[in-house]
Formats: sequence, structure tokens, C-alpha cells
Amino acid sequence: MNLGGLALRTTVGGLFIGHGLQKLTGAFGGPGLEGTEKMVASLGLAPVKKNARAIAFTETLGGIAILTGTATPVAAGGLIAAMITAVRTVHWRNGVWNSKGGYEFNAALIAALLAIADAGPGVPSMDALIGKRRWGPGGAIFALALGIGGSVAVLRFSQRRGAEQRTAVSDVGADAVTEAVTDTVSDPGTDSVRDEGADA
Repeated sequence: MNLGGLALRTTVGGLFIGHGLQKLTGAFGGPGLEGTEKMVASLGLAPVKKNARAIAFTETLGGIAILTGTATPVAAGGLIAAMITAVRTVHWRNGVWNSKGGYEFNAALIAALLAIADAGPGVPSMDALIGKRRWGPGGAIFALALGIGGSVAVLRFSQRRGAEQRTAVSDVGADAVTEAVTDTVSDPGTDSVRDEGADA
């Protein structure tokens, strides 16, 4: 049994479970789904409800997988994607240090997840039951690639959906104005008022 590795994945997995439950259920003083949706909306990540649930479930289930040592590289990759997305949308502009809202904590968690993916979950773990006590450098590379790719995909999809929604709203507004103008021109009541004014 690797006590250091067990302590690392228990701590990291437990923290992610806690953060996920904060977003999902409001546990530990968290915002719950409603608050998470407001946060996601403020970041411009469309569609809001789906992204809020994706973040909450990724952190919760990914944390459980890290804690139990289940499909470790995949779990680490999903959580790394969440951390990279958080850095890109929130923390990067604030610099490194956590005291100023920077990405210090996210970077530490990404490094820890890569270490776990490389070293493997050890024993006891679910991966060990299928002979994967250690995944090696390939596990870490896979987790990092999945994390980067996942974050890029989420942000690009959100940007596209956001643009589509803005276009739809713009089109609806233009249609409403056109309809209002058409109704005003063709409204018999308007014509009647105009005729009466002319007669007077």
C-alpha cells in the first residue's frame, strides 16, 4: 500500500466531491444549481443549464472516481478540463496568487491530478482490481490531452451557442418591429383616425 498516494487521491478526490456537491446540492455552504447557473451565465457559457450541471456532475463524479481509484486517467482528464476552463474564464486575468483570485489553487490541483494519473491509484482501488495499480506516463499524458481538449471543446461550443442565441434574439426583435410597423400601417382604426383628422 502506498500511503502517500492514498493520502493524495483521498484529499484531492474529497475536495472535488465537496466542490461538486456545493454546486449540485448547495452542500457545505455552496450556491446549489441555481447559483451555479447564475455563475455560468455570467461567464457566457451557453447553454447555461447544461453547462452548470456538467460542471457540478464532473466535479462530483470525478472526485468519487479519484477517491476510489476508478478509471483514474479518465477521471483526472475530466477534472483537469474543469480546472483549465475555470482558469481561462475566471482566474487567468487575476494572475497567479489565490489571494487575488488567481489560478494558484487550480494549478496545484492539475499537477496533483497528473501525479495521480501517472503513479496510478495503487492499492486499494478499483483500478487495481483489473491490474492497473500504476498507469505510468501514458496515463498522465492521456489525462492532460483529455483535459485540454475537453476545455477547448466546451468553450468553442459555448461561444457558438451564444452567438446563435444572440442572432435568434436579434431576429426575433427585428421581426417584432416589422410586425408592429405592418400592423400600424394596415390597422383600419389608424386609417379611420387619420381620415377623421383630415375631415376636420
